Amino acid sequence: MIKLLILINVAVFVAELFAGNALLRTFALWPLGVSADGVRGAFMPWQPLTYAFLHANGAHLALNMFGLYMFGRDVERTVGTPRTWLLYLSSILTAAFAQIALTALSVLPAGPVIGASGGVFGLLLAYAVLFPNRTIVPLIPPIPMPAWVFATLYAVVELTLGVSGTESNVAHFAHLGGMVGSGLLLWHWLHDTQRES
Repeated sequence: MIKLLILINVAVFVAELFAGNALLRTFALWPLGVSADGVRGAFMPWQPLTYAFLHANGAHLALNMFGLYMFGRDVERTVGTPRTWLLYLSSILTAAFAQIALTALSVLPAGPVIGASGGVFGLLLAYAVLFPNRTIVPLIPPIPMPAWVFATLYAVVELTLGVSGTESNVAHFAHLGGMVGSGLLLWHWLHDTQRES
């Protein structure tokens, strides 16, 4: 599944190179109430899913695909393909919901959102829950740490940047929303397992 997701994202990015703004207007996640007028788009019901397959540039795509591969492989091996699909889907949907809700409340500036980051953050949380003591060495800073520490620090950084308004062109609250979706689903599965045993 992870390899398939990477292939789909790469294929869509190639299509973006040829189609340009046409794909963004139709498939990016637009805030509620933004009307179509040539350059801008309008919210459509499929966008909370499709936005996760669009990327701003090659670096954006490469970083997300690296995270998807790094965390998704072991999650899929552990919980299986169907549950990994559910984790990824719930993560990108809750990331979209967080972005839409905070934009509607004027907490965030209105504008389109694209990228698989919400899903990647959801898989990062799943990885940290499933393998809490596995060592991760981030790119910056290159300091080895347990997976649960890495995921926690990343969430704190995202929350801090989101609240402070730093890097306003990055959807920090959508990233956190992806972690929430994954966390709720994992909690549900673990709760059901405990009841059965």
